[in-house]
Amino acid sequence: MAGDGRRPRRKRAPRPNGLGGLLADLRTAKGLSLRQVEEATDKAVSNAYLSQLEKGKIRKPSPNVLHSLAAVYAVAYEALMEKAGYLLPAEGSAAGRRRRLAAFAIDDLTADEEEELLKYLAFLRSRGPSS
Repeated sequence: MAGDGRRPRRKRAPRPNGLGGLLADLRTAKGLSLRQVEEATDKAVSNAYLSQLEKGKIRKPSPNVLHSLAAVYAVAYEALMEKAGYLLPAEGSAAGRRRRLAAFAIDDLTADEEEELLKYLAFLRSRGPSS
């Protein structure tokens, strides 16, 4: 194989769990490129910065960045703030937990289940209004 001129394939690095992976999944669900997100945020979030966020190289973006991304991805700003570590999970607060889960009417979702629901919601919203 070494003599056939082909380079060995590079393995794709796995997506980081946490905020970076969530942001990458939300962007993919919306069908947006990094550059399209940059334009949608009026350049508040550069495509290079978003790439680093998604790869987990930047772990705690500013609340302003999260606010811009929440608007583009049509997800709750509070959910991104919590994932970034700015807000504590509202599990101890019955009112906070009820507010976050009111749309689902389920009071025993795990953090992973909530994340999957957010991804699915972003996917549904990306399809536009139902006919």
